[in-house]
Amino acid sequence: MTRKSAWLCGAWWLLGVVCLAYGGEKKAEPPKKPQFCAIDEESAGPDFKVQGEYVGEVTGADGAKQKLGAQIIACGSGTFHSAFFPGGLPGDGWDGKMKLEKTPAKQGNIPVDTKTDGDKTVVDGVYKATIAGGVMTGETDKKEKFELKKVVRKSPTLELKPPPGAIVLFDGTNTDEWNKKNHMDSRKLLKCGGLTVRKFQDYTLHVELCLPFKPESRGQERGNSGVYMQNRYECQVLDSFGLAGDNNECGGIYTLAAPKVNMCFPPLSWQTYDFEFEAAKYEADGKTKTKLAVVTLKHNGVVVHDKLELKKSTGGGIPETSAPGPIQFQDHGNPVFYRNVWIVEKK
Repeated sequence: MTRKSAWLCGAWWLLGVVCLAYGGEKKAEPPKKPQFCAIDEESAGPDFKVQGEYVGEVTGADGAKQKLGAQIIACGSGTFHSAFFPGGLPGDGWDGKMKLEKTPAKQGNIPVDTKTDGDKTVVDGVYKATIAGGVMTGETDKKEKFELKKVVRKSPTLELKPPPGAIVLFDGTNTDEWNKKNHMDSRKLLKCGGLTVRKFQDYTLHVELCLPFKPESRGQERGNSGVYMQNRYECQVLDSFGLAGDNNECGGIYTLAAPKVNMCFPPLSWQTYDFEFEAAKYEADGKTKTKLAVVTLKHNGVVVHDKLELKKSTGGGIPETSAPGPIQFQDHGNPVFYRNVWIVEKK
């Protein structure tokens, strides 16, 4: 890890410890040992090079070939979890039903079944395989041979330019649209934390985000942030690569709705959220709600919520009213970064 990256990760970790430890009369527990954290590929280490998505073909006993995808999730110290997807990767061929893994990986439980041994990584999951030089070779439980190559997917809306009439909320030049003037880093990326100065009702919102690489961490410590629509409804931001895809994982509307498919890319990948948001509607008195807020969300180009009705504000959000609200990028003590953020208001 570079000295700058190590310092930044340590600072964010310390901030999170301070925030979590403050609790009135309760005696603060001693701080946990800092866990490995990288904010760039140069400092991510050898495990990062193994972790990721693999795709290729499996050959059946009759010679027929079928597409097969796999995700290898880093768990720290050269260990990993493996999951296989008949038909291809999530959002690219997989039917969304048959995910093959020894034990399902959840936020607080990412079981280890793969380990680096010298110049190769041995997969001992639901399928047996070895990974070397970005290629996974192995066989299924039916002795069917497969070869998968590592791929780095990019969202089709990555680096999407704002259309005419859009309000550019962040483009790397300044933070004038945000209520804090000090959360752009030396790479001209927007740190999480802060609200937009302007408030919005109905809109199209484009967001690009990057999660840190924290292989030793689990659950909500694994790159936590959130995009709040109107500062009321949180779309969770979390390193949920390879996990179950619950409502408190990446792409979920926090506690309200899980994404239709877990489209979280590996950490340190630039990912996209594209929102179509309609605010809740009220009678003229501003108190009687006549229509629920509605959101359609594409995560990395794939629809994960389709005209989802939001029955209430989520945890940490302000109460629902007829008034417009700002966009918030939640600071939860993790070095999550944003870029190319723009919004188009709907009149």
